[in-house]
Amino acid sequence: MGSMGQKVKWSWSSALIGAASAAAATSLLSAKPKDPTFHLISIDLTSLKLNLPVLDAELMLTVHVTNPNIAAIHYSSTTMSILYDGTVLGTAEVKAGSQPARSCQLLRLPARLDGMELAQHARRFFADVAKREMKLQAKLDIEGAAKVLWWDHSFRVHVDSFVTVDPVFLDIIGQDNRSQMDLFLA
Repeated sequence: MGSMGQKVKWSWSSALIGAASAAAATSLLSAKPKDPTFHLISIDLTSLKLNLPVLDAELMLTVHVTNPNIAAIHYSSTTMSILYDGTVLGTAEVKAGSQPARSCQLLRLPARLDGMELAQHARRFFADVAKREMKLQAKLDIEGAAKVLWWDHSFRVHVDSFVTVDPVFLDIIGQDNRSQMDLFLA
């Protein structure tokens, strides 16, 4: 009779060990770093200076950043390049910062567009204004680290945003974001 009681006790402990190892495996799987996402939400014109034949523009880009990881991420300062017709038209500065685990936040990035570069593409630009559709590309390489338990995971994320903008009202008509994350285990 006593041996049967032990058998039941044994199966309970093995069930608990099984559950604990399944939970550990699940938490390790969920600890696998995922790409933070950067999504351009809006573009606001803050100033426009016409120094003929050059038009300089200052913009405010609002970027929605999501950190889907179970750890906070810390990232270094970097520059976002804004391209038009394959040429760098302007840049936006991203200040170094951090973001809590499983959270999202809005970054407001001041950007400058170089009128000299835009003048080089005047024909294409006026055609885009006429059809109210301008295709821009925003490129960003951001480096940082996420601390999970006792590991420091260094990462680099390369983001390409293809944005279609109404050049008259600067409304975002459509966008396609692609990101690629490289992980360095320290």
